[in-house]
Amino acid sequence: MSRRGDTHRVMRWLWTSRRADARLARLALLPVSGLWRVAVGARRTAYRQGWLPVHDLPLPSVAVGNLTVGGSGKTPIAIWIARHYVARGLRPGILLRGYGGDETLVHQHSVPEAVVVADPDRAAGAERALARGADVLVLDDAYQRLDVHRDLNVLVMSAETTRAVRWPLPAGPWRESWDALDRADAVVVTRKRATAEAARTLAGTLAERVRAPIAIAHLGLGTLEGLVSGTRRPASILAGKRVVAASGIADPDAFVAQTKATGAAVQVATWKDHHDYRDEDVAWLAHAARRADHVVITQKDAVKLRDRWPAAVPEPLVALLDLSWEKGGERFAAVLDAVVTPVDRL
Repeated sequence: MSRRGDTHRVMRWLWTSRRADARLARLALLPVSGLWRVAVGARRTAYRQGWLPVHDLPLPSVAVGNLTVGGSGKTPIAIWIARHYVARGLRPGILLRGYGGDETLVHQHSVPEAVVVADPDRAAGAERALARGADVLVLDDAYQRLDVHRDLNVLVMSAETTRAVRWPLPAGPWRESWDALDRADAVVVTRKRATAEAARTLAGTLAERVRAPIAIAHLGLGTLEGLVSGTRRPASILAGKRVVAASGIADPDAFVAQTKATGAAVQVATWKDHHDYRDEDVAWLAHAARRADHVVITQKDAVKLRDRWPAAVPEPLVALLDLSWEKGGERFAAVLDAVVTPVDRL
């Protein structure tokens, strides 16, 4: 019982393998990567020189993003930031482009107090969030959005990216070169399956390049939530169980590794990122749920399956990533607090 998408496997081979065939493939893509880098540089210059307009936003704003494609943990960081502002008595407006629809639903489920606006035009989305009562803006996946001013630019870098070649797309996973570190006002190094030492090493390397505060966050699988019931249980209940780890995300390897770390006997089923689950996919997962002890899925997949799950079939368990700060968490919170003026709530 297994199902696996080919795209992620090919990208992992291309971007991380040191084999001769992967190196030759990367070399063949270098001309395209060169064009990508020229285009990115030209775009950045156009905004810097004022040839393209940069719009002001109506509220204090924090942008969160990364330098690589997929899987860095930027959405969990954006959720943590939004929850931080909620704890301060503020109503965050979460802005995102809304590609695939799943991330919009993840934010709505994770931060129900927030105003979530999906709009490719972040300036227009900001006005909508303001009209709906937002006090502060959190822009998810917006490090490369140079068309809007922001008060704080948070760069998220995954410790897992140290395994990848440092080449631009498509020969490598990098949207921008490390020169883009100059735009960071704060850096968060995340790790899922990488070791704490790998995260510290990356943070040390970044500290030589940027003056911004650098924090380290561990995104671990500590809690499971019933897809339909919402009942929460510790991930330790998977130990010794037969588990199907099913996902349609950018970095399924980290999810699988975290599930295996619970002590479960894991079978893997993956689809492409932002997969639109068809009826036959739901039927396949329902069949897997009857045969295995548990089906475990990600939050990104749960929002697409919650209203479609057969009532007579045992519900999947949704993996909730617990964020714990291993370095610099208090300083990062202070940087976020500096963005907004304290608001008293009676």
